[in-house]
Amino acid sequence: MAKAIGINHVALVVKNLEETSKFYEEELGLEVIPAFLFDYPTAFFKINATQQLHLTEWEDEHSFRGHVCMQVDDINKIFWRMKELGVIDTSPWGKVRQLPDGPIQMFVRDPSGNLVELSSPPGFAIDPKIFEDELFQAGIYVSGRNDFRGYKSKDATLYHK
Repeated sequence: MAKAIGINHVALVVKNLEETSKFYEEELGLEVIPAFLFDYPTAFFKINATQQLHLTEWEDEHSFRGHVCMQVDDINKIFWRMKELGVIDTSPWGKVRQLPDGPIQMFVRDPSGNLVELSSPPGFAIDPKIFEDELFQAGIYVSGRNDFRGYKSKDATLYHK
């Protein structure tokens, strides 16, 4: 059987291509790369050697909880910058948290309203002031739904070797 071997790109629908492109380029440090000659507004960004982010401007509705997660190289700088910008969104998945295996996770909204999870790798040294911030809450997110279906483990991680 054939199987998927990786994520080549994630495509996000945006309201304003220029404003949202600026966010990904200037705030998250993504590199602009050439896009195909589509007849609609689009921008491609290089995340790493094998992954891309594609932005495309349409008047679609955005998901409230659906998101893309990006690992960042310095969660401390990103946290304080996203807080300064006022784009940390605690409404869909709760406050900024530290996952059981160590990474910090936070959810931000790009200028078009797309939800983006930003995460540090396990073992990254977290600024202790983040743990004291009003946007931080200890423990994993609890929805109150008490529906435990799915594939779960106390050893879960976002980062596989």
